Amino acid sequence: MTIMAGMGPGTGTGVGVLLRGWRERRRLSQLQLALLADSSARHISFIENGRARPSREMVLRLAEHLGVPVRERNALLLAAGYAPHYPEKRLDDPAMAALRSGMERLLASHDPYPALVVDGTFQVLAANRALGLLLSGIPPHLLEPPLNAMRITLHPEGLAPRIVNLRQWRRHLLERMELQTGLVRSEPLRALLEEVRAYPEPPGTAAEETGEDVTELFPFALPLRIAFEGRVLSFLSTITTFNTPMDVTVSELAMETFLPADAETVAFLQAAVGPER
Repeated sequence: MTIMAGMGPGTGTGVGVLLRGWRERRRLSQLQLALLADSSARHISFIENGRARPSREMVLRLAEHLGVPVRERNALLLAAGYAPHYPEKRLDDPAMAALRSGMERLLASHDPYPALVVDGTFQVLAANRALGLLLSGIPPHLLEPPLNAMRITLHPEGLAPRIVNLRQWRRHLLERMELQTGLVRSEPLRALLEEVRAYPEPPGTAAEETGEDVTELFPFALPLRIAFEGRVLSFLSTITTFNTPMDVTVSELAMETFLPADAETVAFLQAAVGPER
């Protein structure tokens, strides 16, 4: 295993404007939010229009009931004139040692099937040996740090030409990125979305040429199908995040694991990757 070193709701900067944006995104009325937060619709209205300054505890309570991401909760506190509540430690911080060790064990245990850990901008922070196998033959300039999962998957010199069901998988990844940019105010993330959205699709993917319908082959979930060394490897993707994170970095970590979707993929990877050495 190897360790490798959007605009949110609302357009204003006041805490009331930001909270109203999150409430409208969640499709809650002021009364509904007030009932959830043990407050009153009048008080919520006063907060949103700037007539009342919410307490630190109220900001955090409203953010929790609105499902606001951890990074944006800090932004709400700053907009209300308070210090951030959640720290943001680097993954290589000594305090993160137990977390890093746990992720390393999980990644290694998933071999011979691919797995990786990404941050909030889809930069690859860690990966196992099986993922390295699938990336073999990718041009070196795409593999230089910081390696980005979306870029290397959708770039016309990356995995894109090998993905049999590229149009479906591309649509899935773009929707995932659009959802992410709607939750966090991140210019790097928005720039990445615009970059990969502009990548041309290779003409005549294998799926189009054969007329293959992957929804008939795999009716339970959309697979990732990759042409590799004369065969097609099929995977189902799962994403794992941390429950109740208390750190901004941890809140944005996601471990993506790829489960083999057929016996042929199992047999090939077991032979090609083998047991952990």
